[in-house]
Amino acid sequence: MFGAERRQLILDLLRAKGAASIRDLAQAADVSEVTVRRDVTTLENRGLLERSHGGAMLPGREAGETLVLGAAAPHSRTTMFGAERRHLIHEFVRAHKVVTLHELVEAVNASEVTVRRDLATLEKRGLITRSHGGAHAPDALVYAPWTDESTTSDTTDAKSAIAALAATLVGDGEAIMLGAGTTVHELARRLAPTSPLTVLTNSMLVARALARTPHVELVMTRGSLDNTTHALVGSAAEAWMSGHRASKAFISGGGVTTDRGLSNGNLALSAVDRAIVGSARDVVVLADHSKLGVETTYPVAPTGRINHLVTDEGPDSSVVEALRARGVAVHVARRTPEAVPA
Repeated sequence: MFGAERRQLILDLLRAKGAASIRDLAQAADVSEVTVRRDVTTLENRGLLERSHGGAMLPGREAGETLVLGAAAPHSRTTMFGAERRHLIHEFVRAHKVVTLHELVEAVNASEVTVRRDLATLEKRGLITRSHGGAHAPDALVYAPWTDESTTSDTTDAKSAIAALAATLVGDGEAIMLGAGTTVHELARRLAPTSPLTVLTNSMLVARALARTPHVELVMTRGSLDNTTHALVGSAAEAWMSGHRASKAFISGGGVTTDRGLSNGNLALSAVDRAIVGSARDVVVLADHSKLGVETTYPVAPTGRINHLVTDEGPDSSVVEALRARGVAVHVARRTPEAVPA
């Protein structure tokens, strides 16, 4: 936000509230308190406001009037024309990118009904985008739940069972890499470390699942977004993964065979997965029984590089036994109904 725009936002906030603390103004403009103090000095020199202890107020307040700041300020409505109020709302959304309805009500000192009406007007003009419980700037990145409508209840049960068992392979204080895919996403949803855990991933699904998980340091790769897998791919993602190290990598794919190991039908994703395999000490493959004995187009990890396979019960155990004979530790999950944490 340019200086003139920021100073206009400060004035609009003071018109709405009458007075505000430096801290509140800094939060509203999304800048440092040092910057706000400089802006307040500039506005005071122009006679547009008056500085007070720890804040600023509009000129003309009674000298003996108590200045109440922040959340403790009185909630009496201040008269403001609709155009001014909508301008303030627009600038507030621009500064914060994503805001709640409550935050806007507090910022402009108006009722929820009035703010909702203003938001509808601003959205029609293309200036903001309304969302559930608030609004965001049109160019702001807002996460929404992703679903895979092609997933059947049978495969969902298998993925859940595999993910629950795979979670037991994650140790305290480790640094792990998580690839893309719905089964790895299920694993991410089940991680609940009690000590610091570093997770490196190229999956937006994984990042969303772990964004608020306590004790998790989440690190995303660079790259461009593949819309079919919601993963970051390309040379930047490959180079990023190759430049880091982890104790374990958890990946999935299109198929696993004894002769060829893990393969994938997605060219871009398979290249990033190969970089993940090259950067991890141990490789853990998550694959339900329907993928065992299946060979897809692009190689990811040869059998000799797979340390663990986590799968579910299936009618044909020959591939499992063959992989065990090649030194792969195979963990078979039992599919039982189980609640997944939100």
